[in-house]
Amino acid sequence: MIHERYYVEQEKQEKLINRKNQVDENFYNGIYERWTYPVLTREHAPVIWRYDIEKETNPYFMERLGINAVMNSGAIKLDGKYMLIARVEGADRKSFFAVAESESPTEGFRFRDCPVLLPDTCPEETNVYDMRVTQHEDGWIYGVFCSESKDRTNPDLSAAVAAAGIVRTKDLMTWERLPNLVTLHSPQQRNVVLHPEFVNGKYAFYTRPMDDFIETGSGGGIGFGLCDDITHAVIDEEKMTSLRKYHTITEVKNGAGAVPIKTDRGWIHIAHGVRNTAAGLRYVIYAFATALDDPSKVIAEPGGLLIGPRGAERVGDVSNVTFTNGAIADDDGKIYIYYASSDTRLHVASTDIERLKDYVFNTPSDALRSPDCVKQRVSLIEKNLKALMTEK
Repeated sequence: MIHERYYVEQEKQEKLINRKNQVDENFYNGIYERWTYPVLTREHAPVIWRYDIEKETNPYFMERLGINAVMNSGAIKLDGKYMLIARVEGADRKSFFAVAESESPTEGFRFRDCPVLLPDTCPEETNVYDMRVTQHEDGWIYGVFCSESKDRTNPDLSAAVAAAGIVRTKDLMTWERLPNLVTLHSPQQRNVVLHPEFVNGKYAFYTRPMDDFIETGSGGGIGFGLCDDITHAVIDEEKMTSLRKYHTITEVKNGAGAVPIKTDRGWIHIAHGVRNTAAGLRYVIYAFATALDDPSKVIAEPGGLLIGPRGAERVGDVSNVTFTNGAIADDDGKIYIYYASSDTRLHVASTDIERLKDYVFNTPSDALRSPDCVKQRVSLIEKNLKALMTEK
């Protein structure tokens, strides 16, 4: 017999999924719109994932396998639907992937009945998370994610090793696991993104070289490398693209986020940067562009952050964080950036290709020193005052 409480919880969830989203009218910057409600939360996880719904075996209708958070999601549009490949974290701290889909880019996302069951080919692997999803010109959909294992050489229980796991699929239903990416000169890799096109006939990856699981060490920023065969992906050289810089939003580390968006002026990248504060690390989202003929060459990098945590977004499991690993460039020119706040929930911001290009190519770069930053601002003020005087 099904427990009567199941129907109560199911009805609550249906109301949540069918809730209409709306643009946050209190926020404006001309670059993008923030939407009021998160598109995915722990409450979106199906009731049958969390509860034994039979009264005989769960008389108190207790949550048997709890969900702690739903966050960092890869994103693509497939067969006319908006698809989010979300990181779902259980109450046991283990993460897994699950596909949520909707006819709308901003609301109505519903998880499929079952999460993604990846081929278990890495016995040392403990955790997986943060999948970037690339529709590649070779016809496959690739997912690149963090594969985390215990560092057996270090007795510290928190010591871990991060590698870039790779899977591919045609339908987001059946997944083929490929060997993890190998970078010959970087001991650890996180936040790796596969470029959607061949570069010089090779597969191209944006990497994040790291000496340690948490600390980047000698890693200078976002890397770029080529490999001949993605079924045994090996990168023997990594060029640096967007660099870490002192006293900027990327001082501690930075990493690739969404799959680059192709425009007539260059590839636009939506990435994340990290700096330290007295309250801990602060993650924000920023943008830059690389050349069409050389995706490793940065040609524009506006100063400062694109998206940072605001209001309630600042509170969660890991507070003061915004993070993205998925965006959808729609056929009509609209762009939807899916970003998580504080490792807890998933939001959406919307813009369009023309506004995003304007932002990336016309926003001043970081002047790096306070006196020069003030000069930038004074120059803008004087230009505006002159325009106002002319208008009078």
